[in-house]
Amino acid sequence: MGRRILNDALRSIVNADRRGKATVNLQPVSNVIASFLQIMKQRGYIKDFQVTDMHRVGKITVELQGRINDCKALTYRQDLKAKDIEHYRLRMLPTRQWGYVVVTTPNGLLDHEEAMRQNVGGQVLGYFH
Repeated sequence: MGRRILNDALRSIVNADRRGKATVNLQPVSNVIASFLQIMKQRGYIKDFQVTDMHRVGKITVELQGRINDCKALTYRQDLKAKDIEHYRLRMLPTRQWGYVVVTTPNGLLDHEEAMRQNVGGQVLGYFH
């Protein structure tokens, strides 16, 4: 999956949230977008999302909560070791209190807290706050 597809989906979410919309539809879909949205849902940044017909045309409907300030996918691959995740988070996110960095690991897509808890590194996929 290209990172541009993920970035376009995340920018659509941010733009709809800033306009005060309740829902947003995302196309095209992928498993990576669904996994990223699952992390956002677990952390309370979106209410819910529904994947419709993943294997054909596909569409994801996201219910927004109004908490997203910014959400981006990085277009370059940056490898992180488990011990460097906290330093990267401090450098990329605006504050220490909120926001999450999403990392692709051998254990799947994880946010930075779960990756540090499992002591695994990987590649930075994006972040949201």
